[in-house]
Amino acid sequence: MKPIYTSEYLQLGLKISYYRKLRGLTQEQLAEKIEKTPVFIGHIEAPNICKAVSLDTLFDIAYVLEVPAYKFLMFDE
Repeated sequence: MKPIYTSEYLQLGLKISYYRKLRGLTQEQLAEKIEKTPVFIGHIEAPNICKAVSLDTLFDIAYVLEVPAYKFLMFDE
């Protein structure tokens, strides 16, 4: 992960957290549905940790949360 994208990865994690909570899922439940560990989801969503996410994983999360994947990639300036 390139340091110039730190802000984008942090925003991505916050959006995943927002939509996960909107769907009433815990980190554990989301992790199980996308075959990842709860720790992995926790790292993605943490506001102080930059965790890279593959497109496959992002698409899996979008599918489970019933959110178009592009919504996760609309970043604030």
